[in-house]
Parts: sequence; structure tokens; C-alpha cells
Amino acid sequence: MYSKEEARNVRQQFWTMFGKRYDRKWMLYDTKLKDVVLKFSFEDRRVLVSIDITHDDDLIRSYYYDKFISLKAVMLEEVSNDLIFDDAYMLESGKIISRVFVMHEGVKIQKKTDWPEVYEFYFKYMDRMESFFVEYKDFIEA
Repeated sequence: MYSKEEARNVRQQFWTMFGKRYDRKWMLYDTKLKDVVLKFSFEDRRVLVSIDITHDDDLIRSYYYDKFISLKAVMLEEVSNDLIFDDAYMLESGKIISRVFVMHEGVKIQKKTDWPEVYEFYFKYMDRMESFFVEYKDFIEA
């Protein structure tokens, strides 16, 4: 069992190594669309690459989500057949967002032998998600 400090250090090592291994500037946090964010996360025993629609107004969140649904066939082809579309995804905080994501399960951040697998997953799907978003951004924001 890790202490909080040890767990924090492992997480920091993971992200530092990822940044060194894949030295590329990602646009993930700067979509230029308010409350639409491309992100990647490492949760308990799973990793995700997602497009999160976080607006508090259900109508606005639904508007953006419907844009992604209208592009679902394209996303499945260009990003992954394993994409999950969830219009009411509940975060640990209890906040409801809409999320389109691909995930990989069965990995732990504390298990350094899992890191190469996670890095490859991130690199593959972050690139695909970002390319899709860049290609269809004008449609999404219209």
C-alpha cells in the first residue's frame, strides 16, 4: 500500500516519463470551445482519452453532444470502434457531463510494467481524437 506522498510521486514519475517519451505539444486543453475539452486521464485500473462537454446548462451541453452524435459513424471509423458515447456521465465529484471516450482497463499507475502499454494507448488515441477534433471543429462549433 502506498502512502499519499508515495502515490503522488509515482503519478509524477508517470507523467514526467510520458512527457519525455512523447515530446509533442498536444492541443488537448485548448479547443477554443468553452466547456469542450479533449483530455486524457488515468483512473483506478483504467485509462481514458475523452472529449468532455462540461457546461452546466443541460441545453448547451446537449447541443454539443448532439453534434458529436451526428458524427458518430465518422468518429467510430477515424478514432475507434470502441468509442463510448455517454450523454450523462457522472464524475466522482457528482457533476454530470457528456463524454465521448475510449478506455483501456486492467492497468495500474503503481505498476510500472503497465506504463509502456498505457503510453502506447495514449499516444494512439490522443492523436486520433485530436486529429478528428481538428478536422471537424468548424462543424462542432457552428
